[in-house]
Amino acid sequence: MTRDEEHRLEEDVLSAAAEIGVISQVDKVEDVNVDVRTNLLNIVQGQADSVSFAGQGLSIQKDIRVQEVQVQTGRISINPLSALFGEIKLNHPTDAAIRVVLTEEDINLSLNTDYIRSKLPPLDLDVDGQIVNLELQQIEIHLPGNGQIKCSGKVLLHEGNSRQLDFIALLYPRTSSQPLLLEAFHCTPGNGISLELIVALVLKFKELVNLPYYEVEGSAFRVKDMEVQKGSLTVMAEAYIKQLPFL
Repeated sequence: MTRDEEHRLEEDVLSAAAEIGVISQVDKVEDVNVDVRTNLLNIVQGQADSVSFAGQGLSIQKDIRVQEVQVQTGRISINPLSALFGEIKLNHPTDAAIRVVLTEEDINLSLNTDYIRSKLPPLDLDVDGQIVNLELQQIEIHLPGNGQIKCSGKVLLHEGNSRQLDFIALLYPRTSSQPLLLEAFHCTPGNGISLELIVALVLKFKELVNLPYYEVEGSAFRVKDMEVQKGSLTVMAEAYIKQLPFL
């Protein structure tokens, strides 16, 4: 066996062990592939040239599921003992390129789980110097296939007394050439809603969808491109991740 063949065999053994480790960390996965580029000497020293991870039908936190996910890292620092037993533990956060495909059904199921709801705290709106509290009660995403995202939901407004508002927002996704665009925002019922409150709602919505990055469990993600097809959404992002898999 040549040295190149030995090197590839070492990578195959480590990759297979890492796949078993990933499967043990998630609730369910239909297919997974991990490719670790390194050798045993580098592993002992806590280094890997790169790690790529691809999964289909990946489920975590019970009802949170993604149709497809791909992660590609550069050179990373890892825990050598864990790596030999199939678990890629990062010693330090690392940069990664990520591609995620989400179905409309999976998005809506995830958005209304207790886990995701706990990550969406009430928001404060500044309405002409008065703070109005907004609490999200329900949200649903529609992907009709015309390159547009339709977002509908219910919020509870606390401004002295409490009242429920239904809203519909129409968006065009962020791409490499344009930011995420808010085309329309409608609230119902309209009676008794001041123009100042509507403006504050629209401004807060635009602020949230145009954040420069998003944090999830200590990892940060910056969306670079989005592709909308009928029933599915593909997101390409740059990430600063603390673990693999990052979800």
